[in-house]
Amino acid sequence: MKILFVDTAHPLLWDSMIADGHECVEAYTLSREEIIAHMPTTHGIMIRSRITIDKDFLDKSHVLKFIARAGAGMESIDVEYATKKGVACLNSPEGNRNAVGEHAMGMLLSLFNNLNRADKQIRAGEWIREKNRGHELEGKTVGIIGYGNMGSAFAEKLKGFNCKILAYDKYKTSFGNEYITESSLEEIKNNADVVSLHVPLTTETTYFVNENFINSFAKPFYLINTARGKCVSIHDLVNGLKSGKIIGACLDVYEYEDTSFEKFSIESAGLLNNPDWKYLTSSDQVILSPHIAGWTVESLRKIAEVLVSKIRELD
Repeated sequence: MKILFVDTAHPLLWDSMIADGHECVEAYTLSREEIIAHMPTTHGIMIRSRITIDKDFLDKSHVLKFIARAGAGMESIDVEYATKKGVACLNSPEGNRNAVGEHAMGMLLSLFNNLNRADKQIRAGEWIREKNRGHELEGKTVGIIGYGNMGSAFAEKLKGFNCKILAYDKYKTSFGNEYITESSLEEIKNNADVVSLHVPLTTETTYFVNENFINSFAKPFYLINTARGKCVSIHDLVNGLKSGKIIGACLDVYEYEDTSFEKFSIESAGLLNNPDWKYLTSSDQVILSPHIAGWTVESLRKIAEVLVSKIRELD
């Protein structure tokens, strides 16, 4: 097969495909139009998020066998149409699930213990103890929304912290165990001190966290989003922080991001004078990172290993 590498991946993926007798072609710097020009002779595509693969793109090929997504989310690919055309859509959440779970855990502990603020103060020559008194995770109730690879990985990290874990997944049942209580969304809203999102971006989950969602909780809570930016309305989140309905937030993703996660910039997104963005970036109640949950040295290789296995299963 001829496999077009639209984005970079761990060398293991390229080397394994060559070893299996396939032709690998670099397209890292090619435009969408230049990539489309390759489609009549391309059997496989390896991609992260640089371009959108829609109906028009897919109709340019009659020999395409698979699209391999180095990561979990498939929102930039018209999976339904690709499947109708007999194109296998492969993703690799198994490869970065552990990294996402660890990242969410790290953000939460940093927020609970005021580590980012305290670090800045020490570097500025300030020694402030009482105002940096933290909170313990032990005894808290953590609600996990979405119990796939990422949600279950986060739950595994929480096991040793002696907290109560409630998990809700609209499309899964019978996954509860001695550590995790399978719950309804209503139960999470009534009991959670912390809420962590682990859902894909769909029409159902776009702005899932909005004013109504936030105000439907019985008590103030912390929010973690390592899923997709458009699952959370930043404006409503900021209002929740201002009102005290949300105590703090850990955000790795943002609604302002482009379809391609590679191209985001504060200026091009028009955020320099955005009041909500200014509030987020100046608030001690918020921990921010640049869409790097799941972005580790180890996950880079694991993702490649997962895709090699899935591509080989197609033969």
